[in-house]
Amino acid sequence: MPKSGDKRARWRHAAQALTATGAAGAFVLTPLPQAFAAPSGAAVIAEVYGGGGNSGATLTRDFIELGNAGATAVDLSGYSVQYLPGSPSATSRWSITRLSGSIAPGGRYLIAQAQGAGGTTALPVPDASGSIAMSGTSGTVALVAGTDELDCRTAADCATDGRIVDLVGFGTAAVREGSPVTGASSTASVARGASLADTDDNAADLTAGAPTPVNAKGETPGTGGGGEEPGDPGEPGAVRVHDIQGTTRRSPLTGETVTNVPGIVIGVRDSGSRGFWIQDPQADADARTSEAVFVYTGSAAPAVRTGDSVLVSGKVAEYAANSTTQSITQISGPKTSVLSSGNPLPAPVVLGPANLPDDYTPEAGGGSIESLPLQPAVYALDFLESAEGMRVQVGDARVVGATTEYGEVYVTAKPEENPSVRGGTVYLGYDGQNSGRVKIESLGPGIPEANVGDVLAGATTGPLDYDSYGGYTLMATEMGAHVPGGLEREVTRRQLGKELAIATYNVENLDALDPQEKFDRLAEGIAVNLASPDVVALEEIQDDNGATDDGTVTSERTLTRFTDAITAAGGPRYSWRYVAPENKTDGGEPGGNIRQVFLYNEERVTFTDRPGGDATTATEVVDTRKGAELSVSPGRIDPASDAWRNSRKPLVGEFRFRGERVFVIANHFASKGGDAPMHGRYQEPSRSSEEQRHRQAQEVRDFVADLLAADAKAKVIVLGDINDFQFSRTTEIMTGDGSLLTPLVNTLPEEERYTYVFEGNSQTLDQTLVSPSVVAYDYDIVHLNAEFADQASDHDPQVVRIDVKKGRK
Repeated sequence: MPKSGDKRARWRHAAQALTATGAAGAFVLTPLPQAFAAPSGAAVIAEVYGGGGNSGATLTRDFIELGNAGATAVDLSGYSVQYLPGSPSATSRWSITRLSGSIAPGGRYLIAQAQGAGGTTALPVPDASGSIAMSGTSGTVALVAGTDELDCRTAADCATDGRIVDLVGFGTAAVREGSPVTGASSTASVARGASLADTDDNAADLTAGAPTPVNAKGETPGTGGGGEEPGDPGEPGAVRVHDIQGTTRRSPLTGETVTNVPGIVIGVRDSGSRGFWIQDPQADADARTSEAVFVYTGSAAPAVRTGDSVLVSGKVAEYAANSTTQSITQISGPKTSVLSSGNPLPAPVVLGPANLPDDYTPEAGGGSIESLPLQPAVYALDFLESAEGMRVQVGDARVVGATTEYGEVYVTAKPEENPSVRGGTVYLGYDGQNSGRVKIESLGPGIPEANVGDVLAGATTGPLDYDSYGGYTLMATEMGAHVPGGLEREVTRRQLGKELAIATYNVENLDALDPQEKFDRLAEGIAVNLASPDVVALEEIQDDNGATDDGTVTSERTLTRFTDAITAAGGPRYSWRYVAPENKTDGGEPGGNIRQVFLYNEERVTFTDRPGGDATTATEVVDTRKGAELSVSPGRIDPASDAWRNSRKPLVGEFRFRGERVFVIANHFASKGGDAPMHGRYQEPSRSSEEQRHRQAQEVRDFVADLLAADAKAKVIVLGDINDFQFSRTTEIMTGDGSLLTPLVNTLPEEERYTYVFEGNSQTLDQTLVSPSVVAYDYDIVHLNAEFADQASDHDPQVVRIDVKKGRK
């Protein structure tokens, strides 16, 4: 089955604080002072005003002004200004505005902050813009050599932080240099004198007075180019995220350029498809429109962090990995302005039974659903699409798909939905999709090695992405605690002396070049977990040099290693039979020449050899006075039929146990490769691979019918990797609609009907079917692989124990 190969790692920004010194036109970079315990020297906070837009104010925005008292320019690359409330608690956060550019010798640098509802006069064009809403009367502003958030909350702790270049506490601020400067108000800023003297005592160095903002050009509100121009980085544009997302799966603005779309960064992806998600905290009233969107930065590492308040400009686009998957709305080619950092994130949408409908997706007669209006209250996929990109959360989530090698794990947000006996979610029909499944990948926290039935306790939170492999995916910025469920690998009972035990096991491309550990684990599965069956039908045994494509088709070395390992694990000394395929005709891994193989225990069962079988010779049913026989054994069912083109041909063998003849047909039908995903754009999804499996099922059905026509009491066991569900038309054809064969999986309780786990669905791909004369049997699916992160194979084996003396009269 296809799996996602997109691996993601966390990116962190590191900055180095430097100053520029030297003659005009030449800069020598030297370190800035490392703490405000000593006077700051060149770069200082010259003025702070938090009353912009307040009642009675003239200016419409808050501002922070920096000054350079030195004789050389100060490079602000990698710097920030940060703000803390005047009376911080233990959970108070510093708000951040990043800086760029420089301060000329003797010059000023103006940083615009939040805009209020009052005031009549705009600032001069600022040199940097943020969105920090400062108090007009009390607070702390720090100039920081770096952009990481400060973590100090007291004056003493901040005095030891070497990143702080200068700090101003005003009003009753707990964090300050010396004593705080008083007098700040809606109409008064606090500012240094013209000399920008800094003695590290705010009360001595700054005084309150009318605000006098000056930018790097020397402009004031009434001079030069004063006034903030349209399109200023601090001004949101007219288009919001929900306008971009619209009410269908495709944006109504696709191909258009949008300007200054506001949002809070809720997640950053710095590998694979690089970019970040922004969410607008000001949601509209339409449940169909998502409030978040992915900003695609291409090969460039995103220069933002979670919690940044940003304005994004770029082109609206739709991206789809291929023609069958849904598209992802995104902004590409972005230009991003960071207004402030450390902002609280929007509250997550909690996924669960209350908002994930049971109906999975709308139908479009096999056509695209992308243009259909979303109905989030009716269909689960519509609800998830209405939250595309948004911050979502699952809590106390049970794992229903074990952690994969690609760092992904599936959980259910609907714990009561079709639970399996061992903690998974059973897939029971095309019209009964499990709508609570959610894939989880990570934007930073480690993905635990989790098995089905484990729990991610607490909250797992992050942006909701869409992945062509797996569908809607929670990209975790916070991961719930891994609580193991204690899942154990099953061990079946040993057959009684009168019982013939026949098993099937897909051993996932086993060849003689594989490490011994793989042989040993698979061998233990047969000797211990399956309790050494009398006959084992193996699927995916490769030739002796595996994927090496040199014409080799024999599997003798592979089978020798495997049977030796089984014996070493406590099992019997198995013999084997198979028919080698023609080179490169049976599909599977290129060069591998996979085939089915019978292992059998000669101390318990006899194989009836009738020579003449080869890759192109069909075995036929021979009607004798003693009943049905095979013309060749082992043999293949009609290998020239187009049904088996580039696919494995069924292996048929004739066995004897306690004087009874038993026919075993080992199968490995065509894979599901090429089918459209169940979460894709076309609904109901195309299952084009079924066509070949239907023809293969008909070939097997016809052969079984020939056996039963020659001997109505013939004991026939059809088993293997059918690559299709027990409710599928493939199975119906093979059973003769119930008249020829009985699928034993349907004799189990629904919560036990699975051999494979794919995208969080516990489902049946491997089957065992028996003819009408097989009436005394005990059937067991032995769960030892599919539910575990650590697997010997991706399939679970199964075994049927038959009393061959019952059923014939």
